[in-house]
Amino acid sequence: MKYQPSYALLGAAVMAMPQLLQAQPTAHYVPGIEGLKAATLPPPGIYLRDYNVYYQSGTLNDSQGNSIGAADPKAIIYANVPRLLWITDMSLFGGSIGFDALLPLQYTSLRVNTPGGQFNEGAFGVGDLFGEVTWSSHSAHWDFALGYGIWAPTGENSPGLSTDAGLGYWTHMLTAGATFYPDAGKKWSISALNRYEISTQKDGTESRPGNAWTIEGGISRALSQTVDLGVVGYYQMQTSASAGDPTGNLGANRDKVAAIGPEIGVFYPSYTLGWSLRYLYEFMSDNRLQGHTVALTITKRF
Repeated sequence: MKYQPSYALLGAAVMAMPQLLQAQPTAHYVPGIEGLKAATLPPPGIYLRDYNVYYQSGTLNDSQGNSIGAADPKAIIYANVPRLLWITDMSLFGGSIGFDALLPLQYTSLRVNTPGGQFNEGAFGVGDLFGEVTWSSHSAHWDFALGYGIWAPTGENSPGLSTDAGLGYWTHMLTAGATFYPDAGKKWSISALNRYEISTQKDGTESRPGNAWTIEGGISRALSQTVDLGVVGYYQMQTSASAGDPTGNLGANRDKVAAIGPEIGVFYPSYTLGWSLRYLYEFMSDNRLQGHTVALTITKRF
């Protein structure tokens, strides 16, 4: 029997929808941005990394992971995210100190049925600025990375359901991860990268989004010295209830999502240039959209 929600449930689910980068109700960080060797930072130098992320969804799920058919959503999001990295020669406890910053450029289109009528809107804008300090180390079988960063509410933000690129609040983000190479030749790699976001109160409101945890990474096999192929995935979940949220996004209504897919990575040593292409299918989602992600990342060392 087809699942048919009440309009009260539809209203609650729609109002709990994201401030829409990657359809995340409570997180600044977009899962799936990193894949193979996700926890590996490069050696000292200056790098420009350009993330291109395309997300599409036609499904909105409730707290039990059931599709809310009456919502009939169609969401398309494209984000171009340039990130400047500087891994310095400064050493601390055997690792390198680094700094990076990024500023998302985002287009969002959303059509969804609500109890008050159909919401149909599209917008392009500059998102929230992010800055970070990192520590990274490398050994024969391990790469490690730690980081502390902060998201600043620089992007345009509107109350309620919106396609604006900004989220309207500051977020502290802690990062920790490792990449393990089982063999001496480093042909195989297993990587996991954790992000934990601590949200603050939204500007001009009494609302504070819940905190969020993201883990992503993958398993890869080097086909040659310049080509990697593997499987990547991510899991993101809201870890605490939102405070003062008028949409009722509390307790059992916390969101979560999981995805898996393939990735290929290619590096051109003579140009100090590399790229990676990944596809991720969201096979589980509660209290948020469920869809597909395609991400192309280009990295250039200067």
